[in-house]
Amino acid sequence: QVQLVESGGGLVQPGGSLRLSCAASGSIFSINATGWYRQAPGKQRELVAAITSGGSTNYADSVKGRFTISRDNAKNTVYLQMISLKPEDTAVYSCNLEMGPGLDYWGQGTQVTVSS
Repeated sequence: QVQLVESGGGLVQPGGSLRLSCAASGSIFSINATGWYRQAPGKQRELVAAITSGGSTNYADSVKGRFTISRDNAKNTVYLQMISLKPEDTAVYSCNLEMGPGLDYWGQGTQVTVSS
């Protein structure tokens, strides 16, 4: 089995920055893609950033130019660097690991709150 653990969330003022980390452990034998999702209270969960095994990335329009997804293969860790944070970025952020069709793993999520 695979376990994912997110960290780095917290309270930050508008315009501030945070870096989220997602460390994976367990029986990882292949990776198709990894991504970060977020869900705010009363809102639908949305994909905010993803990176494929080939290194291609994509972002939600609302975060383009502010968020950057990256990975450290040696550490089995994916990161989400967030700058110029806005109150509307407030949500629980979760990482996803796709190892194959129908083989997805999720972390427990980390809270990001942007408020003055």
